[in-house]
Amino acid sequence: MKLVGMLDSPYVRRVAISLELYGVDFVHESLSVFSTYAEFSAINPVVKAPTLVLDDGTVLMDSSLILDYFESLAPTDKKLLPHNASARAKDLQLLGLALAACEKTVQIVYEQNLRPAEKLHEPWIDRVSGQLLAAYSLLEKHLAQPASEPLSQASLSIAVAWSFTQLKLPTVLRPEAFPNLQRHTRLLEQHPTFRKYPIE
Repeated sequence: MKLVGMLDSPYVRRVAISLELYGVDFVHESLSVFSTYAEFSAINPVVKAPTLVLDDGTVLMDSSLILDYFESLAPTDKKLLPHNASARAKDLQLLGLALAACEKTVQIVYEQNLRPAEKLHEPWIDRVSGQLLAAYSLLEKHLAQPASEPLSQASLSIAVAWSFTQLKLPTVLRPEAFPNLQRHTRLLEQHPTFRKYPIE
C-alpha cells in the first residue's frame, strides 16, 4: 500500500499519522503536486494529494474519504472516531473546523505565492483570513478543557492543522493569542507517531 504526497500538506500528514495509529502497513512516497507533477500524474492523473494506492491497485484520494475507508476497517480499540452518534457529531464538528482551517490556510498561501502581486485581491484575502480566525477561535474555546483521550481523529487533525498554519502563515495568527491550541499541538507533536511523520 502506498501513500503519495508530501508531509507539508496537512491532508497527507493526517492520513499518514492516522494510518500508523490504525496499524496499517504502508509506504510513503513523497511526491509534490508541483515539482514532480508528471511523476504524480502517472500514479493518479487527477494529481491530488493525498493519494492512496491500495494493495489491489485501487486509487483513493481526499483525506476524509481515505480515512473513512480505514475507520470502517479498524478494530474497535483502534478506531479514531466515537461510535456513539452524539459523541461522533461533536468530533465531526471539531474535525470540520480543523479541515476548514487547513483549507483557508491553503487558500491564503496560494493567493500570496501563486498569484502575481499586482493581481492580489485584498478583499478575498481579508474574507478568508476572517474565516481562518473564526475556525481557530472556536477550536481555541473548545480546547479550554483538555481531552482525556488526545488521539482521536478530531484532536490529531486539529494539531496537524495548527502546525501547518503556523509553518505557512506565521504572521497571520499570533500563537500567544491561542494558548490552548499551542498546548494541545505541542503535546501531540511530541507523540512518537507525529515525530515519525514530521511536517516537512
